[in-house]
Amino acid sequence: MTGLSQRLDTAFYDRVQQRVLDAMSTEGLDGFLTDDPEDIAYLTGFFHHPSERPVAVWLSGDGRVVLLLPELEREYAASQSARAESVTFFEYPGVVAPFVALAAAVSPRGRIGFAPGMSYRRLTTARSAMPDADLRASDLLTRARFVKFDEEIALHREAARITDRMLDAGVALVTEAIAAGGELPTEAELERHVTATGTRIMYAEHREVVVASLLAGGLVYSGANSAFPHGLPTVNRLRAGDTFMLSLGCAVGGRFIEGERTFVLGEPTAAQRRYHDTIHEAQRVGRQTLRPGLECREANRLCLDVIRDAGLGEYIRHRQGHGIGLGMHEAPWLEDGDDTVLAAGMVVSNEPGIYVPGHAGYRISDSMLLTDGGAEALTTFPRDLDACTIEL
Repeated sequence: MTGLSQRLDTAFYDRVQQRVLDAMSTEGLDGFLTDDPEDIAYLTGFFHHPSERPVAVWLSGDGRVVLLLPELEREYAASQSARAESVTFFEYPGVVAPFVALAAAVSPRGRIGFAPGMSYRRLTTARSAMPDADLRASDLLTRARFVKFDEEIALHREAARITDRMLDAGVALVTEAIAAGGELPTEAELERHVTATGTRIMYAEHREVVVASLLAGGLVYSGANSAFPHGLPTVNRLRAGDTFMLSLGCAVGGRFIEGERTFVLGEPTAAQRRYHDTIHEAQRVGRQTLRPGLECREANRLCLDVIRDAGLGEYIRHRQGHGIGLGMHEAPWLEDGDDTVLAAGMVVSNEPGIYVPGHAGYRISDSMLLTDGGAEALTTFPRDLDACTIEL
């Protein structure tokens, strides 16, 4: 993949914008407003660090797309060839408030959708600046992002390839330490190593690297610390007999992938084998049952019932998985409360886990591409306990 450009061309953003405009027409909306950084990147290709200064995108029913920017971001947006007309304000809160500047440029009227994640403060100021607009929450953009375009899938595939190499690098660091007879790495040292591996691959092999909220990295934890589903890496050093987890991922062109494996250092105990084998089976069932036409809540039930049937339901702490795209976690949710019907082109995580307090956590995750015939695991690092046992 040497020379891959992470930046998508203008034709991609034209198709994205048309998809959203068609959805607006279906919902009877005259305009749409979002200040979500992921929505902004999706619609225009502009990636930025959000702050108190509003950055927002306005879409008119007639096809006009406007990017609201603080002046200090104007040149940065231009450097990314943001696919939108720009309207700027000098500073925040400003003599002329940001949404007043936007309203003066677009004259909003009628039924206007807004992204539900907009803060109350921003929504209040937008409503004040747009007295002729009927602003109403809509998840239109969230749903538009569900099914990926081919260009996005290519980026997800490359992110999966790099994530597998990050897992390789984490295992190699541990095995090299064992072979050298020295101290095993700490969780924090492992995390720094795999993060550096992912970013190094991108900058060596890609052009126009897109810096997203997380370029590469993840959660690395061992022993009892891994019993916290989102425990952060510590200075705890790996020890013989430990269960440890590499929960890794990266973003290529802003498109995320996660890949997680649970390892055992040394010969597994009977308990470790039972826990790992159960999660391995649940994850296998998840891979085989995910398909277009299946409701998210049913996918979740089929996967997690494996754990319950094995008598380990008390250790379940979360759902089967979630959508992945411009966010590492985004809708739809593979969970009992989400009746979204899966469709080809979605990317979701398949990550059943159990967490035994005082002992360890066990989780295996692949990022899955929904296809016409089922689902494809984009991450491919071995999953079974024999492959995930590191000999001492």
